[in-house]
Amino acid sequence: MSEHKPYTYVTTAIDQYGTRLGISFHTPDLWITVLGIDRQRPVLSVISGEAQMSICTTGGGPVTEQDVTLARQLADAAASYLAECERLHSARTGEVAA
Repeated sequence: MSEHKPYTYVTTAIDQYGTRLGISFHTPDLWITVLGIDRQRPVLSVISGEAQMSICTTGGGPVTEQDVTLARQLADAAASYLAECERLHSARTGEVAA
């Protein structure tokens, strides 16, 4: 079995439809934080040694209903990611998930 080494993968695509950036974090060495607590706009940041991704409110302005919907989608996706990681880790190690 090959060793899986951590990495961060960043891509840029520029075409007639505009510019798109892609960031894939394949490392446990991440710093995840929320800035702007108790202010008008929170900022969710995911940072590695190679890249940073931030999510903020629409247009950097006050929180909108769409921002609340996105935050719920992020929370749901993070909960699903956690559950799947726990399931796969337990299956690999033979442990029972809590």
